[in-house]
Amino acid sequence: MTASEVGFSAEGNVVIGTKQTTKAVEGGIAVEVFVAQDADPRMVTRIVQLCEQRGVKLTQVDTMRNLGKKCGIDVGAAMAALVVDSVDCSDMRPTVVEE
Repeated sequence: MTASEVGFSAEGNVVIGTKQTTKAVEGGIAVEVFVAQDADPRMVTRIVQLCEQRGVKLTQVDTMRNLGKKCGIDVGAAMAALVVDSVDCSDMRPTVVEE
């Protein structure tokens, strides 16, 4: 699912749910995380800390229902993340280490 398909203004893909959002932040591919204000604080605390540690933008959404709707699903979502499509490595050259 792409960001434009679900109404997000940035380019990229969207992952939905606590596990997938956490993996995206830990993996360094999350650009922005969206957290529902009415989500269980026990679920939200960890992702908020991770975003602060990793410098990922955190945006609050009023309700889980609205976040789910914004993500194009029929149920509520506690959190979602906008992730980069891919990393452009075209200008990178391999390094040869001689022993």
